[in-house]
Amino acid sequence: MLAPFATRGFRFQWSADLMTSWAFEMETLILGWYILVQTGSVLLLTLFASLQFLGTLVAPVYGLAGDRFGHRIVLGLMRGSFALLAALLATMTVTASLSPARVLLLAGLAGLVRPSDVGMRNVLIGETVPGDRLMGAISLSRLTTDTARVFGALAGAGVVAALGMGWAYGAIVVLYAASAVLTMRVVPPGTQSGVVPPGTQSGVVPPGTQSGVVAPGTQSGVVARRASAAGAAPAATASPWRDLRDAARAVWEAPAQLAAMLLAFLMNLMAYPFTLGLLPYVAREVYGAAETGLGYLMAATGVGAIVASLVLSWMGPMVRPARMMVGFGLLWHALIVAFGHAGDMRLGLVLLVLIGMCSGLCLLPMSVLLLRGAAPVLRGRIMGMRTLAVYGLPIGLLVSGPLIRHAGFAATATLYGVAGLLCTLLILACWRRHLWPVDATANHG
Repeated sequence: MLAPFATRGFRFQWSADLMTSWAFEMETLILGWYILVQTGSVLLLTLFASLQFLGTLVAPVYGLAGDRFGHRIVLGLMRGSFALLAALLATMTVTASLSPARVLLLAGLAGLVRPSDVGMRNVLIGETVPGDRLMGAISLSRLTTDTARVFGALAGAGVVAALGMGWAYGAIVVLYAASAVLTMRVVPPGTQSGVVPPGTQSGVVPPGTQSGVVAPGTQSGVVARRASAAGAAPAATASPWRDLRDAARAVWEAPAQLAAMLLAFLMNLMAYPFTLGLLPYVAREVYGAAETGLGYLMAATGVGAIVASLVLSWMGPMVRPARMMVGFGLLWHALIVAFGHAGDMRLGLVLLVLIGMCSGLCLLPMSVLLLRGAAPVLRGRIMGMRTLAVYGLPIGLLVSGPLIRHAGFAATATLYGVAGLLCTLLILACWRRHLWPVDATANHG
Protein backbone atom coordinates (compact mmCIF):
# COMPACT_ATOMS: atom_id res chain seq x y z
CA MET A 1 0.00 0.00 0.00
CA LEU A 2 2.84 2.41 0.83
CA ALA A 3 5.31 0.92 -1.66
CA PRO A 4 5.35 4.02 -3.95
CA PHE A 5 7.01 6.00 -1.14
CA ALA A 6 10.12 3.88 -1.68
CA THR A 7 10.71 6.07 -4.75
CA ARG A 8 12.51 9.27 -3.72
CA GLY A 9 10.92 11.42 -6.42
CA PHE A 10 7.44 10.32 -5.39
CA ARG A 11 8.08 11.39 -1.79
CA PHE A 12 8.96 14.92 -2.93
CA GLN A 13 6.02 15.05 -5.32
CA TRP A 14 3.50 13.76 -2.78
CA SER A 15 4.52 16.52 -0.34
CA ALA A 16 4.31 19.17 -3.06
CA ASP A 17 0.92 17.90 -4.23
CA LEU A 18 -0.37 17.96 -0.65
CA MET A 19 0.57 21.63 -0.20
CA THR A 20 -0.90 22.63 -3.55
CA SER A 21 -4.17 20.81 -2.82
CA TRP A 22 -4.51 22.44 0.61
CA ALA A 23 -3.96 25.86 -0.95
CA PHE A 24 -6.51 25.12 -3.69
CA GLU A 25 -9.22 24.14 -1.21
CA MET A 26 -8.58 27.05 1.14
CA GLU A 27 -8.62 29.51 -1.75
CA THR A 28 -11.83 28.09 -3.27
CA LEU A 29 -13.69 28.23 0.05
CA ILE A 30 -12.49 31.72 0.96
CA LEU A 31 -13.13 33.37 -2.40
CA GLY A 32 -16.39 31.53 -3.09
CA TRP A 33 -17.79 32.66 0.26
CA TYR A 34 -16.49 36.20 -0.34
CA ILE A 35 -18.29 36.43 -3.71
CA LEU A 36 -21.56 35.08 -2.32
CA VAL A 37 -21.56 37.34 0.76
CA GLN A 38 -20.51 40.48 -1.12
CA THR A 39 -22.90 40.06 -4.07
CA GLY A 40 -25.62 37.66 -2.88
CA SER A 41 -25.77 36.30 -6.46
CA VAL A 42 -25.75 32.59 -7.33
CA LEU A 43 -25.00 33.60 -10.94
CA LEU A 44 -21.77 35.35 -9.93
CA LEU A 45 -20.90 32.41 -7.69
CA THR A 46 -21.22 30.00 -10.63
CA LEU A 47 -19.24 32.45 -12.79
CA PHE A 48 -16.44 32.48 -10.20
CA ALA A 49 -16.38 28.69 -10.06
CA SER A 50 -16.40 28.48 -13.87
CA LEU A 51 -13.48 30.88 -14.28
CA GLN A 52 -11.26 28.54 -12.27
CA PHE A 53 -11.51 26.05 -15.14
CA LEU A 54 -10.94 28.46 -17.99
CA GLY A 55 -7.61 26.82 -18.82
CA THR A 56 -9.19 23.51 -19.75
CA LEU A 57 -9.34 24.85 -23.31
CA VAL A 58 -5.54 25.05 -23.50
CA ALA A 59 -4.73 22.02 -21.32
CA PRO A 60 -3.34 19.96 -24.25
CA VAL A 61 -0.77 22.73 -24.81
CA TYR A 62 0.54 22.29 -21.24
CA GLY A 63 0.73 18.55 -21.87
CA LEU A 64 2.69 19.17 -25.08
CA ALA A 65 5.04 21.55 -23.23
CA GLY A 66 5.61 18.88 -20.59
CA ASP A 67 6.37 16.24 -23.22
CA ARG A 68 8.93 18.56 -24.81
CA PHE A 69 10.56 20.39 -21.91
CA GLY A 70 9.93 18.05 -18.98
CA HIS A 71 6.80 17.69 -16.85
CA ARG A 72 8.67 18.53 -13.65
CA ILE A 73 9.79 21.91 -14.99
CA VAL A 74 6.38 22.84 -16.38
CA LEU A 75 4.58 21.79 -13.18
CA GLY A 76 7.04 23.75 -11.03
CA LEU A 77 6.50 26.90 -13.10
CA MET A 78 2.73 26.47 -12.89
CA ARG A 79 2.85 26.31 -9.11
CA GLY A 80 5.14 29.34 -8.99
CA SER A 81 2.47 31.29 -10.87
CA PHE A 82 -0.12 30.25 -8.27
CA ALA A 83 2.11 31.72 -5.55
CA LEU A 84 2.45 35.03 -7.40
CA LEU A 85 -1.31 35.41 -7.94
CA ALA A 86 -2.04 34.46 -4.32
CA ALA A 87 0.50 37.06 -3.14
CA LEU A 88 -1.30 39.70 -5.22
CA LEU A 89 -4.65 38.75 -3.66
CA ALA A 90 -3.13 38.80 -0.18
CA THR A 91 -1.79 42.30 -0.83
CA MET A 92 -5.22 43.50 -1.97
CA THR A 93 -6.81 41.99 1.12
CA VAL A 94 -4.37 43.66 3.52
CA THR A 95 -4.70 47.05 1.77
CA ALA A 96 -8.54 46.81 1.68
CA SER A 97 -8.54 47.13 -2.12
CA LEU A 98 -10.13 43.76 -2.84
CA SER A 99 -13.43 43.72 -4.76
CA PRO A 100 -15.62 41.02 -6.40
CA ALA A 101 -14.55 42.23 -9.86
CA ARG A 102 -10.85 41.84 -8.98
CA VAL A 103 -11.47 38.43 -7.47
CA LEU A 104 -13.15 37.32 -10.69
CA LEU A 105 -10.28 38.70 -12.78
CA LEU A 106 -7.58 36.94 -10.75
CA ALA A 107 -9.65 33.75 -10.61
CA GLY A 108 -9.72 33.81 -14.42
CA LEU A 109 -5.93 34.25 -14.60
CA ALA A 110 -5.33 31.36 -12.18
CA GLY A 111 -7.94 29.35 -14.06
CA LEU A 112 -5.78 29.46 -17.19
CA VAL A 113 -3.27 27.21 -15.39
CA ARG A 114 -5.03 25.48 -12.51
CA PRO A 115 -7.01 22.77 -14.40
CA SER A 116 -3.82 21.24 -15.80
CA ASP A 117 -2.24 20.69 -12.38
CA VAL A 118 -3.82 17.30 -11.63
CA GLY A 119 -3.13 15.92 -15.10
CA MET A 120 0.52 16.97 -14.91
CA ARG A 121 0.80 15.35 -11.48
CA ASN A 122 -0.37 12.02 -12.87
CA VAL A 123 2.02 12.14 -15.83
CA LEU A 124 4.96 12.88 -13.52
CA ILE A 125 3.94 9.95 -11.33
CA GLY A 126 3.91 7.75 -14.43
CA GLU A 127 7.54 8.77 -15.02
CA THR A 128 8.79 8.21 -11.48
CA VAL A 129 6.89 5.11 -10.27
CA PRO A 130 7.14 1.57 -11.74
CA GLY A 131 4.07 0.37 -13.63
CA ASP A 132 3.12 -2.32 -11.09
CA ARG A 133 2.79 0.39 -8.41
CA LEU A 134 0.93 2.91 -10.58
CA MET A 135 -2.58 2.33 -9.19
CA GLY A 136 -1.31 2.66 -5.62
CA ALA A 137 0.71 5.75 -6.47
CA ILE A 138 -2.19 7.49 -8.23
CA SER A 139 -4.46 6.64 -5.29
CA LEU A 140 -1.95 7.97 -2.75
CA SER A 141 -1.54 11.12 -4.83
CA ARG A 142 -5.29 11.57 -4.87
CA LEU A 143 -5.17 11.43 -1.06
CA THR A 144 -3.47 14.84 -1.17
CA THR A 145 -6.58 16.30 -2.80
CA ASP A 146 -8.96 14.37 -0.59
CA THR A 147 -7.32 15.31 2.71
CA ALA A 148 -7.29 18.91 1.52
CA ARG A 149 -11.04 18.69 1.03
CA VAL A 150 -11.32 17.82 4.70
CA PHE A 151 -8.56 19.65 6.53
CA GLY A 152 -7.86 22.41 4.00
CA ALA A 153 -11.50 23.42 3.86
CA LEU A 154 -11.88 23.34 7.64
CA ALA A 155 -8.59 25.21 8.10
CA GLY A 156 -9.62 27.87 5.60
CA ALA A 157 -12.95 28.42 7.30
CA GLY A 158 -11.37 28.40 10.76
CA VAL A 159 -8.54 30.82 9.94
CA VAL A 160 -10.89 33.29 8.24
CA ALA A 161 -13.33 33.16 11.15
CA ALA A 162 -10.59 33.57 13.76
CA LEU A 163 -7.93 35.77 12.14
CA GLY A 164 -9.43 37.23 9.00
CA MET A 165 -8.93 36.83 5.26
CA GLY A 166 -5.47 38.44 5.19
CA TRP A 167 -3.84 35.82 7.43
CA ALA A 168 -5.56 33.02 5.55
CA TYR A 169 -4.12 34.27 2.27
CA GLY A 170 -0.68 34.56 3.80
CA ALA A 171 -0.82 30.85 4.57
CA ILE A 172 -1.94 30.12 1.01
CA VAL A 173 1.05 31.99 -0.43
CA VAL A 174 3.45 29.97 1.75
CA LEU A 175 1.85 26.68 0.69
CA TYR A 176 2.08 27.50 -3.02
CA ALA A 177 5.70 28.66 -2.78
CA ALA A 178 6.77 25.55 -0.84
CA SER A 179 5.01 23.28 -3.34
CA ALA A 180 6.87 24.90 -6.26
CA VAL A 181 10.23 24.33 -4.55
CA LEU A 182 9.46 20.68 -3.72
CA THR A 183 8.21 20.00 -7.25
CA MET A 184 11.57 21.07 -8.68
CA ARG A 185 13.25 18.47 -6.42
CA VAL A 186 11.45 15.59 -8.18
CA VAL A 187 13.98 13.76 -10.35
CA PRO A 188 12.65 10.72 -12.28
CA PRO A 189 14.71 7.50 -12.11
CA GLY A 190 17.32 7.26 -14.83
CA THR A 191 18.10 10.98 -14.80
CA GLN A 192 20.70 13.06 -13.06
CA SER A 193 19.74 16.47 -11.72
CA GLY A 194 16.71 16.45 -13.98
CA VAL A 195 18.74 16.17 -17.22
CA VAL A 196 16.73 14.47 -19.95
CA PRO A 197 18.63 11.64 -21.64
CA PRO A 198 19.11 12.02 -25.39
CA GLY A 199 16.44 10.38 -27.51
CA THR A 200 13.58 10.83 -25.03
CA GLN A 201 11.08 13.57 -24.42
CA SER A 202 9.93 12.93 -20.90
CA GLY A 203 13.23 11.97 -19.39
CA VAL A 204 12.42 8.28 -18.90
CA VAL A 205 12.75 5.36 -21.31
CA PRO A 206 10.34 2.65 -20.08
CA PRO A 207 11.83 -0.76 -19.35
CA GLY A 208 11.83 -3.00 -22.37
CA THR A 209 11.76 -0.15 -24.86
CA GLN A 210 14.28 1.57 -27.00
CA SER A 211 13.97 5.00 -28.50
CA GLY A 212 10.94 4.90 -30.77
CA VAL A 213 9.63 1.46 -29.69
CA VAL A 214 6.24 1.22 -28.03
CA ALA A 215 6.17 -0.91 -24.90
CA PRO A 216 3.72 -3.82 -24.63
CA GLY A 217 0.37 -2.80 -23.18
CA THR A 218 0.50 0.71 -24.65
CA GLN A 219 -1.70 1.94 -27.44
CA SER A 220 -1.27 -0.27 -30.47
CA GLY A 221 -1.53 0.45 -34.16
CA VAL A 222 -0.13 2.93 -36.57
CA VAL A 223 -0.84 5.98 -34.43
CA ALA A 224 1.26 4.80 -31.49
CA ARG A 225 4.16 3.89 -33.79
CA ARG A 226 3.96 7.29 -35.46
CA ALA A 227 3.87 9.03 -32.10
CA SER A 228 6.84 7.03 -30.84
CA ALA A 229 8.77 7.81 -33.98
CA ALA A 230 7.89 11.46 -33.59
CA GLY A 231 9.28 11.37 -30.06
CA ALA A 232 12.61 10.13 -31.38
CA ALA A 233 12.74 12.60 -34.24
CA PRO A 234 14.95 15.69 -33.96
CA ALA A 235 13.26 18.63 -32.29
CA ALA A 236 13.86 20.75 -35.37
CA THR A 237 11.38 18.69 -37.40
CA ALA A 238 8.71 18.52 -34.69
CA SER A 239 5.41 20.30 -35.22
CA PRO A 240 3.16 21.18 -32.25
CA TRP A 241 0.03 20.75 -34.34
CA ARG A 242 1.17 17.36 -35.59
CA ASP A 243 2.03 16.30 -32.05
CA LEU A 244 -1.44 17.26 -30.79
CA ARG A 245 -3.06 15.62 -33.81
CA ASP A 246 -1.19 12.38 -33.12
CA ALA A 247 -2.48 12.37 -29.54
CA ALA A 248 -6.06 13.05 -30.65
CA ARG A 249 -5.87 10.28 -33.26
CA ALA A 250 -4.45 7.88 -30.68
CA VAL A 251 -7.45 8.46 -28.40
CA TRP A 252 -9.92 8.25 -31.29
CA GLU A 253 -8.54 4.87 -32.38
CA ALA A 254 -8.53 3.41 -28.84
CA PRO A 255 -12.20 2.66 -27.94
CA ALA A 256 -11.71 2.34 -24.19
CA GLN A 257 -9.80 5.62 -23.99
CA LEU A 258 -12.38 7.43 -26.12
CA ALA A 259 -15.16 6.15 -23.84
CA ALA A 260 -13.16 7.28 -20.78
CA MET A 261 -12.76 10.78 -22.24
CA LEU A 262 -16.48 11.07 -22.94
CA LEU A 263 -17.30 9.80 -19.46
CA ALA A 264 -14.89 12.34 -17.95
CA PHE A 265 -16.65 15.17 -19.80
CA LEU A 266 -20.04 13.87 -18.66
CA MET A 267 -19.02 13.68 -14.99
CA ASN A 268 -17.75 17.24 -15.08
CA LEU A 269 -20.87 18.45 -16.87
CA MET A 270 -23.53 16.72 -14.78
CA ALA A 271 -22.05 15.63 -11.42
CA TYR A 272 -19.18 17.86 -10.33
CA PRO A 273 -21.07 21.21 -10.33
CA PHE A 274 -22.85 20.16 -7.12
CA THR A 275 -19.64 19.62 -5.16
CA LEU A 276 -17.14 21.96 -6.83
CA GLY A 277 -19.14 25.13 -7.36
CA LEU A 278 -22.57 25.12 -5.76
CA LEU A 279 -21.72 24.14 -2.18
CA PRO A 280 -21.55 27.78 -0.97
CA TYR A 281 -25.12 28.23 -2.28
CA VAL A 282 -26.27 24.96 -0.66
CA ALA A 283 -24.71 25.93 2.68
CA ARG A 284 -26.20 29.44 2.78
CA GLU A 285 -29.52 29.15 0.95
CA VAL A 286 -30.59 25.52 1.46
CA TYR A 287 -29.21 24.78 4.94
CA GLY A 288 -28.91 28.34 6.32
CA ALA A 289 -25.32 27.75 7.48
CA ALA A 290 -22.33 30.10 7.74
CA GLU A 291 -18.78 29.59 6.42
CA THR A 292 -18.12 26.92 9.06
CA GLY A 293 -21.06 24.91 7.72
CA LEU A 294 -19.62 25.29 4.22
CA GLY A 295 -16.34 23.88 5.53
CA TYR A 296 -18.19 20.83 6.87
CA LEU A 297 -19.91 20.25 3.52
CA MET A 298 -16.64 20.47 1.60
CA ALA A 299 -14.94 18.24 4.15
CA ALA A 300 -17.65 15.57 3.80
CA THR A 301 -16.84 14.97 0.12
CA GLY A 302 -13.18 14.76 1.07
CA VAL A 303 -13.83 12.10 3.71
CA GLY A 304 -15.55 9.89 1.14
CA ALA A 305 -12.79 10.43 -1.40
CA ILE A 306 -10.14 9.52 1.20
CA VAL A 307 -11.89 6.20 1.78
CA ALA A 308 -11.95 5.58 -1.97
CA SER A 309 -8.25 6.38 -2.35
CA LEU A 310 -7.29 4.07 0.52
CA VAL A 311 -9.40 1.24 -0.90
CA LEU A 312 -7.84 1.58 -4.35
CA SER A 313 -4.29 1.85 -3.02
CA TRP A 314 -4.90 -1.36 -1.06
CA MET A 315 -6.51 -3.22 -3.99
CA GLY A 316 -3.79 -2.18 -6.48
CA PRO A 317 -3.64 -4.60 -9.44
CA MET A 318 -6.94 -6.26 -8.46
CA VAL A 319 -8.89 -3.23 -9.73
CA ARG A 320 -10.87 -3.56 -12.96
CA PRO A 321 -10.51 0.06 -14.13
CA ALA A 322 -13.16 0.24 -16.88
CA ARG A 323 -15.83 -1.64 -14.94
CA MET A 324 -15.21 0.39 -11.83
CA MET A 325 -15.35 3.80 -13.54
CA VAL A 326 -18.67 2.96 -15.26
CA GLY A 327 -20.35 1.35 -12.26
CA PHE A 328 -19.49 4.10 -9.80
CA GLY A 329 -20.27 6.74 -12.41
CA LEU A 330 -23.86 5.46 -12.49
CA LEU A 331 -24.10 5.46 -8.69
CA TRP A 332 -22.61 8.97 -8.53
CA HIS A 333 -25.42 10.42 -10.66
CA ALA A 334 -28.08 8.62 -8.63
CA LEU A 335 -26.67 10.19 -5.46
CA ILE A 336 -26.83 13.66 -7.06
CA VAL A 337 -30.60 13.24 -7.37
CA ALA A 338 -30.85 12.20 -3.70
CA PHE A 339 -28.65 15.14 -2.62
CA GLY A 340 -30.93 17.59 -4.40
CA HIS A 341 -33.85 16.47 -2.22
CA ALA A 342 -31.96 16.34 1.10
CA GLY A 343 -33.43 19.23 3.05
CA ASP A 344 -31.60 18.34 6.26
CA MET A 345 -27.90 19.16 6.59
CA ARG A 346 -27.10 15.91 8.43
CA LEU A 347 -28.52 13.85 5.57
CA GLY A 348 -26.71 16.09 3.11
CA LEU A 349 -23.39 15.41 4.86
CA VAL A 350 -23.93 11.64 4.64
CA LEU A 351 -24.78 11.87 0.94
CA LEU A 352 -21.72 14.03 0.27
CA VAL A 353 -19.49 11.39 1.89
CA LEU A 354 -20.99 8.78 -0.46
CA ILE A 355 -20.62 11.14 -3.44
CA GLY A 356 -16.97 11.66 -2.55
CA MET A 357 -16.43 7.89 -2.48
CA CYS A 358 -18.07 7.45 -5.88
CA SER A 359 -16.04 10.24 -7.44
CA GLY A 360 -12.78 8.65 -6.32
CA LEU A 361 -13.81 5.12 -7.32
CA CYS A 362 -14.82 6.42 -10.75
CA LEU A 363 -12.08 8.88 -11.69
CA LEU A 364 -8.96 7.24 -10.24
CA PRO A 365 -9.38 4.03 -12.28
CA MET A 366 -10.07 6.28 -15.28
CA SER A 367 -6.68 7.99 -14.85
CA VAL A 368 -4.90 4.63 -14.59
CA LEU A 369 -6.71 3.39 -17.71
CA LEU A 370 -5.56 6.43 -19.68
CA LEU A 371 -1.95 6.32 -18.46
CA ARG A 372 -1.48 2.60 -19.03
CA GLY A 373 -3.02 2.74 -22.49
CA ALA A 374 -0.86 5.63 -23.69
CA ALA A 375 2.52 5.46 -25.39
CA PRO A 376 5.08 7.15 -23.08
CA VAL A 377 5.78 9.97 -25.54
CA LEU A 378 2.05 10.76 -25.68
CA ARG A 379 1.21 10.73 -21.96
CA GLY A 380 1.45 14.47 -21.37
CA ARG A 381 -0.70 15.32 -24.37
CA ILE A 382 -3.31 12.65 -23.62
CA MET A 383 -3.63 13.75 -19.99
CA GLY A 384 -3.89 17.30 -21.31
CA MET A 385 -6.83 16.15 -23.42
CA ARG A 386 -8.26 14.50 -20.30
CA THR A 387 -8.05 17.89 -18.61
CA LEU A 388 -9.83 19.39 -21.62
CA ALA A 389 -12.82 17.25 -20.61
CA VAL A 390 -13.00 19.32 -17.40
CA TYR A 391 -14.49 22.10 -19.55
CA GLY A 392 -17.80 20.34 -18.96
CA LEU A 393 -17.67 21.70 -15.40
CA PRO A 394 -17.87 25.44 -16.21
CA ILE A 395 -20.59 24.68 -18.77
CA GLY A 396 -22.58 22.74 -16.17
CA LEU A 397 -22.08 25.49 -13.60
CA LEU A 398 -23.14 28.32 -15.90
CA VAL A 399 -26.28 26.44 -16.93
CA SER A 400 -27.14 25.46 -13.36
CA GLY A 401 -27.27 29.08 -12.12
CA PRO A 402 -30.32 30.17 -14.17
CA LEU A 403 -31.95 26.75 -13.66
CA ILE A 404 -31.69 27.01 -9.87
CA ARG A 405 -33.02 30.55 -9.91
CA HIS A 406 -36.10 29.61 -11.95
CA ALA A 407 -36.78 25.93 -11.07
CA GLY A 408 -35.08 25.49 -7.71
CA PHE A 409 -32.14 23.45 -6.46
CA ALA A 410 -33.99 20.12 -6.13
CA ALA A 411 -35.37 20.20 -9.68
CA THR A 412 -31.98 21.14 -11.10
CA ALA A 413 -30.22 18.30 -9.27
CA THR A 414 -32.86 15.84 -10.49
CA LEU A 415 -32.47 16.98 -14.09
CA TYR A 416 -28.68 16.73 -13.96
CA GLY A 417 -28.66 13.36 -12.20
CA VAL A 418 -31.18 11.66 -14.51
CA ALA A 419 -29.51 13.06 -17.65
CA GLY A 420 -26.13 11.85 -16.38
CA LEU A 421 -27.49 8.35 -15.71
CA LEU A 422 -28.94 8.05 -19.20
CA CYS A 423 -25.78 9.31 -20.91
CA THR A 424 -23.56 6.95 -18.88
CA LEU A 425 -25.74 4.01 -19.91
CA LEU A 426 -25.47 5.15 -23.53
CA ILE A 427 -21.66 5.20 -23.32
CA LEU A 428 -21.69 1.71 -21.83
CA ALA A 429 -24.00 0.46 -24.59
CA CYS A 430 -21.79 1.86 -27.35
CA TRP A 431 -18.48 0.50 -25.99
CA ARG A 432 -19.66 -2.43 -23.93
CA ARG A 433 -17.23 -5.03 -25.33
CA HIS A 434 -14.28 -2.73 -24.57
CA LEU A 435 -15.41 -1.70 -21.07
CA TRP A 436 -17.36 -4.46 -19.37
CA PRO A 437 -15.85 -7.94 -20.04
CA VAL A 438 -13.43 -8.97 -17.30
CA ASP A 439 -10.84 -10.02 -19.89
CA ALA A 440 -11.00 -6.69 -21.79
CA THR A 441 -7.68 -4.84 -21.99
CA ALA A 442 -9.19 -1.84 -20.17
CA ASN A 443 -9.93 -4.09 -17.16
CA HIS A 444 -6.40 -5.35 -16.68
CA GLY A 445 -5.25 -4.45 -13.19
